[in-house]
Parts: sequence; C-alpha cells; structure tokens
Amino acid sequence: MASLLVDLHRGGVYWGDCSLANTLFRRDGDLIQAYLVDAETSETHDELSDGQREYDLEVLVENVAFGLADLAAFARRADPTPDDYDEAIREAESVQSSYRRLWEELHAEEELAPGDRHAVEARIRRLNDLGFAIDEIELEPGRQGRLRFRVAVTTRRFHARELERRTGLVALEGQARILMNDLRQYRSWLEWFEVRPIDRIEGARRWLAEVYRPTIARLAAVVGPERDIIQSYCDVLEHKWLLSEQAGGDIGLEAAIRSYLEIGAPAPEAGPDLTAELTAEPASDEP
Repeated sequence: MASLLVDLHRGGVYWGDCSLANTLFRRDGDLIQAYLVDAETSETHDELSDGQREYDLEVLVENVAFGLADLAAFARRADPTPDDYDEAIREAESVQSSYRRLWEELHAEEELAPGDRHAVEARIRRLNDLGFAIDEIELEPGRQGRLRFRVAVTTRRFHARELERRTGLVALEGQARILMNDLRQYRSWLEWFEVRPIDRIEGARRWLAEVYRPTIARLAAVVGPERDIIQSYCDVLEHKWLLSEQAGGDIGLEAAIRSYLEIGAPAPEAGPDLTAELTAEPASDEP
C-alpha cells in the first residue's frame, strides 16, 4: 500500500479514501502488490502539495487500522478488543513509515565530491532494488566545490521492462525480478558447463527454449488457462528453493516440477491481461 500510494502521489493522484476495502492485493512473484480499485473520492492534479499527501496518509492510517482490527475480530468471530485496535494502529503506522522512507529515497538530493561515480552507482542500485528505472540524473553546483545529485525515476517497472526487452515476456514487476534471476543463473551455468562465454542474447534465447517454455507447457496442462501461468512458474522456483534448503543442496528444476505437480500445483490467482506468449523471442541486446 505504501508503494501504491507513492506511485499515485508521484502521478498527481490524490486518493482521498485509502483503505483495505478500496485496495486490491495480488501476489506478484514473491511479493504482494496493491492496486487502487475505488477512485470515487480521487482527484488528479499536475502535482500534489505536501498537505494533500499528508492528509492522504492520515486517512490511510485511520482506515487501515480500523480495517485490520475488523479482520482480527472476524478471525475470532468476536467484537474487536482494545488490543486489536492497538496492534492495528501500529501496523497501519508502519505503512505510513514505509511510505515516508520510500518517498525520501526517491526525492533525496545528495551532495558528493566531483567525479564520485561510486556514490552515483550506489544510489542507482538502491533505486533499482526498489524496482525503479532511472530516467535522468542531474548534477548541480553544491556547497564548497561539491555537486548536488538528483535522480529522476520512472514507475516500478524496472525488471519488467528489462525482462520484456531481453525475452519478449510481459510480466508483473516481482515476477520479472524472479525470472531475470533465473535467466542469469541459467546463463551462468551454461558458461560453466560449456566452458565458454555466453552472451546475453544467446543466454535469453536458450533459457526460453530449454527452461522456461518446457516448464510452462507442463504447468499449463495442470494449472489451466484461467490462472496466472507466470506466477505458477515463480511458485515452482520458490518450491525448488524450499526443497533445496531442506535437502542441503540444489535439487534441480526437474525434481521441483515433479514435486510441485504431485502436491496438486496450487493454482495462483487468475492472471490479468499481462500474459506470456510461448512464442515470444528476445527483443534486442541494446545496453
């Protein structure tokens, strides 16, 4: 919810009624993403004032706290208790704190020594880890010969765009991060196994042909056409990780697929319009 509200505010959207009831939560790889589903009270502006953002946060804390307390009471089939409200308020305030940390990271202006490329790279990596791609970097004169460093970022689609550029697959951001890690690991294994360098184009092409598509084809027969097949693939990778942890070493993808199918291939949510084409080809290897 914190990331969702940051994205809305950066786009000039004042929500006005941020609550659990007005938010859709959906699994995205190993994350949970939030989406606005009721914009009846929303307003759009060129830019929001600090006061508008703060009021949205106040509404969020109040509404989310009441929503969480109600959920806790529903789970016990009893009226909310004072402890329910206290815990719910703490949780709701943690969303507010997450919002502030993320907003500060996105809008911070740092001062650095001229030519300190490491500091620039460190800031970019932190933003990439949050899922943001860098739009532009601004350097302005600062105090005592230093430079003021400001970064403009795009929306939280960094890994999704990278995955689509390399493979042609369209996925949610959390899913794309998992798939990109899987692709990189397979390319690294190919280089070790074949004792030769594998460029990014060949790595993406072979990962699609030798790993992703065969696995998707096996899962599709069980998961069904109405479910999110990419999330199912991500679930297999998570299943593989857990089994490997228990075994004390890598069990391999084949064993993970068999185990996942044996437990009934727990179907993920129905997928949105973001679907992966089995015939997709890598786009280009432009930097």
